[in-house]
Amino acid sequence: DYVVVKMIPDNRLPPRHLHSVRTGKTFAVIKWESPYDSPDQDMLYAVAVKDLVRKTDKIYKVKTRNSTVEYTIKKLEPGGKYHVVVQLGNMSKESGVKINTVPLSAPDALKIITENDHILLFWKSLALKESNFNESRGYEIHMFDSLMNITAYLGNTTENFFKVSNLKIGHNYSFSVQARCLYSGQMCGEPATLLYDELGTGEDSSAAKTGRTTDVAAIVVPVLFLLLVTLGIGFVVLYMRHRRLQNSFTAFANSHYSSRLGSAIFSSGDDLGDEDDEAPMITGFSDDVPMVIA
Repeated sequence: DYVVVKMIPDNRLPPRHLHSVRTGKTFAVIKWESPYDSPDQDMLYAVAVKDLVRKTDKIYKVKTRNSTVEYTIKKLEPGGKYHVVVQLGNMSKESGVKINTVPLSAPDALKIITENDHILLFWKSLALKESNFNESRGYEIHMFDSLMNITAYLGNTTENFFKVSNLKIGHNYSFSVQARCLYSGQMCGEPATLLYDELGTGEDSSAAKTGRTTDVAAIVVPVLFLLLVTLGIGFVVLYMRHRRLQNSFTAFANSHYSSRLGSAIFSSGDDLGDEDDEAPMITGFSDDVPMVIA
């Protein structure tokens, strides 16, 4: 024997298993189940989004008969903090979940250039890869002194560089650059961090390795290329000169070759008169011999 029992739906129950599926910089996907299985009619849900930073509320309505509901909340802010509450439209018991959106990315290519009495921090514009970032928001710069164990806020700028002065010799510093924090430092971008410790040691530091690798390569590679080209030209010139000298010597030797002796004969200036000694000496003319001039 058996009996079939049908439970009376209780619309005062809260939605079940409310959780966040995926979050981005400006959206969040949430998912929940109906208060009871297999609803036989459309159910109206109220989705309240409370901005914990701005202290504002937004309410969205979702009407569906599905047992499992997936909903995307849009127009959120990067790095924001939200409390999402879902309940039936009749103001039944509620279910809630906290959501943190993804913050803005860290600036790329942060590097340090050392001047006489200060350093310059350079980085790429964050607007190149973040469509949600406006340059008017600017950046803020922090510095950590590892020797003193102190973190200092250096200031903010809307440019892509920042000048840092009054650094102490022998201290190691870490600099970070990030999208400027909003609403009392509650909504910030991810920081880009760079180490700088070459003031005291005078040797290559992490900052030099991280921030100057590209610059060193950009200088060394062209110099090495020019050296190779110069050496190549020098070898070509020396080879051409060697060939010309060899050809000149060969021509000179051939011009002094004696087929009778089978060798080349080279004579000094003192030997130039040897053949003339064998020729008869020309004597003077007698006065009684008439001279005929043709």
